[in-house]
Amino acid sequence: MKNMTRRKFIGGSVASMGLLLATAGSINTAAAQNSEVIELTQTYCQFIESENETDHKFDAASASDCEAINDKTGVDRLAQSKTIELKPGSYTFRVTNRDVDHSLGFYLRGDGLVNKARLPKVSGGGLTKGVTKDYNITLKPGEYVYSCPLNPTIDYKLIVSG
Repeated sequence: MKNMTRRKFIGGSVASMGLLLATAGSINTAAAQNSEVIELTQTYCQFIESENETDHKFDAASASDCEAINDKTGVDRLAQSKTIELKPGSYTFRVTNRDVDHSLGFYLRGDGLVNKARLPKVSGGGLTKGVTKDYNITLKPGEYVYSCPLNPTIDYKLIVSG
């Protein structure tokens, strides 16, 4: 398998470290062979890395509970969250459902109507408790947001420039 770069989301951008994968089964498509990996972990109503590695330990039994939490805390949490900053290119978003008891998903798309129409997007579901899935995308310059619509999170920011 070819060299990949794995990035762990840290403090406002991502920090790189080289990684040579030992087994072909580590990545689920050939398209991911030359991409950088961005790791994200979901728990109730949030992505942990996006909120400065803080698990707020929200108590949510349903999507409507997360919506209520986000209505109450979302503006402040988004202001405190870290924006992922990347260069154009191929990426694999490796998303894990750490402990949510129902199936989750991942949705990355352009921010706003114009960007949503002109920028690439990726989405998918089937993230049951303890499962990790890869979402492959080639990003163009622009402003994006990512979230989980099934475990409603805030729309975290991602900016591609360069």
